[in-house]
Amino acid sequence: MKALLDTNIIIHREASKVINQDVGILYRWLDRVKYVKCVHSLTVAEIEKHKNQQTVDAFQIKLDSYEHIEIPSPLQSDVKAVSAKMDVNENDKNDTQLLNEVFVGRVDILITEDKKIYKKAVELGIEDKVFTIDSFLEKTFAEHPDLVDYKVLNVQKLKFGRLNLSDDFFSSLKEDYGGFEKWFIKKYDEEAYVTVNSNNGLLLSFLYLKVEDIDEKYVDITPAFSSKKRLKIGTFKVINNGFRLGERFMKIIFDNALKNNVNEIYVTIFDKRDEQRRLIDLFEQWGFTLWGKKNSELVYVRDFSKKTDETHLKYFYPFISRKKDSFIVPIYPDYHTELLPDSILNTESPEEFIEDFPHRNGINKVYVSRALPPHPKVGDILVFYRTGGYYKSVISTIGVVQDVKYDFKDEDDFVLYCRKSSVFPEDQLRAMWRYQTTKPFVLRFLYIYSFPHRINMKDLIDLKVLSGVNDAPRGFKQITKEQFNNILKATKSDESFIVD
Repeated sequence: MKALLDTNIIIHREASKVINQDVGILYRWLDRVKYVKCVHSLTVAEIEKHKNQQTVDAFQIKLDSYEHIEIPSPLQSDVKAVSAKMDVNENDKNDTQLLNEVFVGRVDILITEDKKIYKKAVELGIEDKVFTIDSFLEKTFAEHPDLVDYKVLNVQKLKFGRLNLSDDFFSSLKEDYGGFEKWFIKKYDEEAYVTVNSNNGLLLSFLYLKVEDIDEKYVDITPAFSSKKRLKIGTFKVINNGFRLGERFMKIIFDNALKNNVNEIYVTIFDKRDEQRRLIDLFEQWGFTLWGKKNSELVYVRDFSKKTDETHLKYFYPFISRKKDSFIVPIYPDYHTELLPDSILNTESPEEFIEDFPHRNGINKVYVSRALPPHPKVGDILVFYRTGGYYKSVISTIGVVQDVKYDFKDEDDFVLYCRKSSVFPEDQLRAMWRYQTTKPFVLRFLYIYSFPHRINMKDLIDLKVLSGVNDAPRGFKQITKEQFNNILKATKSDESFIVD
């Protein structure tokens, strides 16, 4: 298999001063799964014109470690049409030439952080062959789980003073923010959320949050903020490693916003590095919009008033409406905590569920089913029921349906749709597809809330949610709004995430 690497990825890799640690992880995995790393002649020419001579020299020394695509392939008519519609300068045209090499099959995949290249790939119908660093790693982990040789330890809250400021993780922050080290030391007694690589103890992610009251002054933000209680995302960095840590940290941000009853969340962020642009893209996926500027940084805000819209569930996450239909959904014990690690039972060991797979970290989850109707619809509420009998079964979790998909083209389409958000490895997904002629359908849902107090089948029968032992849910069991409200009360739930 041949992987063509976009120019910026190679520049980051061969720069004399390594700032982008994601690229190092990518190269290790390309070697591990035996991809041939390819460089295009257009990339070579572009790097040779780079303003940093040390980068040029380092690249030329290592040029032999890449397979060269010396003569560009003739642009195909479909590619020419996309180029005519989307390319506005020479760089765009060079990017299209790289994409053309994938289109004609000269290389198997292209790895790039450029969103415009991906849009062109969608136009050409080859988006399944164009990857970001993170999506390539997610694909690789799904296909080769046996090769994952380190774990991402559970998110920890640590005081700044217990972190190693000389860790390479902080290099880009020091470069972007004058006085970062001084600011960091002043925060020694405050806490941040972090994850680390279990092999070497180095940081993989860092999140610092600050609650600001309505009397906070924002003299350097334009347009000016009105008076509101806000949650500030003070410092946020995630190394892309295929484990969906960004999504995990978005959940932490929203949990803190709920807990502190804020009206708005905001973040200030530069737009000059790939890692920053990825975070901006992540924020936008979850409803953050560009507000203005703070000096040379961009300011993004997220309204956090209680409302929801089933056409944009992520924009209003984690709020749900009790006016929607509710369903109890069974899930076997073997899969429960794999899919819903925040809902781990007291009888289970957290060490067995260290977050070393993407589906554990994601807010977006997948549930595969062959159940007979009734089936939930987009926006409906899911109450997950961990099976186990009269006393050992428990309801543990609330989710909201994001999508229901029935019409898969074939087995590969089904596997591709499920793979990164499902508890099942690829071989099990294929076995599920082949199990019988009636094909499964798939619910995508957003994980919302873990019940603080668990109730079992006996309790559900006492609450008249279930009529008896024989009424244990086997498919999607629809419940009334009154029954859903009774569950919320019995589980001692904080209902701040419910709109009405």
